[in-house]
Amino acid sequence: MTFQITGLTPLIQVYDMADSIRFYCEGLGFEVTADSGEFEAPEGRYFDWAWLRLGGADLMLNTAYDPGERPPERDPARQSAHCDTGLFLACPDIDAAAADLRSRGIEVKGPETARYGMRQLWLRDPDGYELCLQAQA
Repeated sequence: MTFQITGLTPLIQVYDMADSIRFYCEGLGFEVTADSGEFEAPEGRYFDWAWLRLGGADLMLNTAYDPGERPPERDPARQSAHCDTGLFLACPDIDAAAADLRSRGIEVKGPETARYGMRQLWLRDPDGYELCLQAQA
């Protein structure tokens, strides 16, 4: 092979960028490392793409709708399809993460140890994407 892969950065589509930024940055501790730049739109001032980073984890967010085209409510069918996407994040202290996230008002399931030996904590973002914080038990 003549090339290397040095990382993976998933891109997920979000209904409301401000909600997602609050969840990922204020709730989980990610930082915005790049974005498309703010602009004025019918929904107010916002940006429609962002690259987030927390430790060794990278994630990109993109608005699912162009400015002025976002429906007034989330589409339940679209959101339910997001359960097919799981984002697994390495986290050395699952119990501490659970306590911290709960103290921030974030609903989590677990921690539990899976039958294959991973200590896991599960949560969902505002768009229904499933996140699992995990460590070797």
